[in-house]
Amino acid sequence: MSQTAKPQQSYLGPLIIIGVLFFIFGFVTWVNSVLIVFFKNAFQLSTFSSNLVATSFFISYALMAIPSSWLLKKTGFKMGMSFGLVTMAVGTLIFVPAAKTLSYPLFLVGLFLIGIGLTILQTASNPYVTILGPRESAAQRISFMGVANKLAGITSQLIFGSLLLSNATTDSSATLEKVVTPYMILTGVLIVLAIWIRFSNLPEVSEEDDDITEHVTTTRTSVWQFPNLVLGILALFCYVGAEVISGDTIINYGLSIGFSSDEAKYFTAYTLYGMLAGYILGIVLIPKVLSQQLAMRIGAILGIILSIAALLTTGFTSVLCVALIGFANAPIWPAIWPLALNKLGKFTKLASALLIMGITGGALLPLIHGYLTDTVSPQLAYGLLIPLYAYILFYALIGHKKQSW
Repeated sequence: MSQTAKPQQSYLGPLIIIGVLFFIFGFVTWVNSVLIVFFKNAFQLSTFSSNLVATSFFISYALMAIPSSWLLKKTGFKMGMSFGLVTMAVGTLIFVPAAKTLSYPLFLVGLFLIGIGLTILQTASNPYVTILGPRESAAQRISFMGVANKLAGITSQLIFGSLLLSNATTDSSATLEKVVTPYMILTGVLIVLAIWIRFSNLPEVSEEDDDITEHVTTTRTSVWQFPNLVLGILALFCYVGAEVISGDTIINYGLSIGFSSDEAKYFTAYTLYGMLAGYILGIVLIPKVLSQQLAMRIGAILGIILSIAALLTTGFTSVLCVALIGFANAPIWPAIWPLALNKLGKFTKLASALLIMGITGGALLPLIHGYLTDTVSPQLAYGLLIPLYAYILFYALIGHKKQSW
C-alpha cells in the first residue's frame, strides 16, 4: 500500500502544472468565437471569411501533429512544452503589428502560430495525464482536465467578450486597437509560463512509461489496417467540427437573428457551461452508472435532437438549443480516443498523432457552415450538424467494433 501511495503523492505537482496548461488550451481556443465576430465587424467580412479564424487555428493540427511527436522525442517533454508556449507567445505578439497595420491576413498568421504551439503542447500533455498516475484513474484525470479547459473557455468569453465586443464602432483602427493591450498581456503570461515549465520539477517520461500498449501484440503491417482507428479519426474530425460550429458560430447566429452585441457576446459561454455540466456529470456517472460507450451514444443522439430543434424553433429557444449541444458534446471526445486506439499495439503512438490530425475538422467544417450561412441562412446552416452527429452515432454503435475491413 505504501509503495502505491508514495508515487500518487508525487504526481500532484506535475498534474497541477498540466492543469494550468489545459487552462491555457481552453482560454486561447475558445476566445476564437469572440475573434470571429470581432474581425467580421472590424474588417466587414462575410461569415465564410470570418470563419478563417477557426481554419487558421485548427489547420496547424494537420501540419504539426506528427512533427510535434518528432520534436518531443528530440527535446524531451519539458523542453518541448516550453518551446510550444514560446511559439504561442510569438503568435499572440503578432496581433500587435497586425492591429497597427489593419491586416487581417497577419492576424491569421498569428492564429496559425498559436495553433502550432498548442499542437505541440497537446501532443505532450495528453500522454502526461495518462502516465502520471494509476491507469485505472486516468479517465477521471482526463475529465478534471476537461473541467479546467472549459472553465478557462468561460473565463475567456467573459474577459474578451467584454473587451472586444462592447462599445462597437465603425472605425477599424480604433476597433483593432482593442486587441493590443490584452494580447501583449497574454504574450507576457505565455513567456512566464514557458520559463516556469522549463525550470519546473516536471519529470521527463519515456514512451515505456505509458503502458497503453502493454500485453497487446499484432501481426499487421500498417496502421491503416485497423478500421476502429480509421473510422475513429473520421469520428474525431466530425466531432471537433461540430464542437467548433456549435461554440464559435453561436454569437454570429445570435446577432443575425436580432440579438444585440451585448446580449450575444455571452452565448458561447452558455455552450461552455453545457460542456462543463456534461464533464462534471461524466466524472460522477462514468463508469459506475454509464459506460463511456453508452454515454457517447447518448451524446450523439442528443446532438441530433438539439440540432433538429435549433432548426425548428426561433429566437432565444433556437440559440439555447445550439448552446445545449455543448452538453451533448461532453462525453464524445473522451470516448473516441480509447475506442480508436484499442488493440493497436506498436502502432499506438502513430495512431495518436493521426487522431490529433483529426482535430482539423475544426478548421474545415466551420468553413462549410460559413458558406451555408452566407448562401442559405444562418439558421439552416446548423443542419450540417445532423450528419456529423449521425456518423458519430454510427461509430459509437458499430464502427468502433470493426477489427478488420
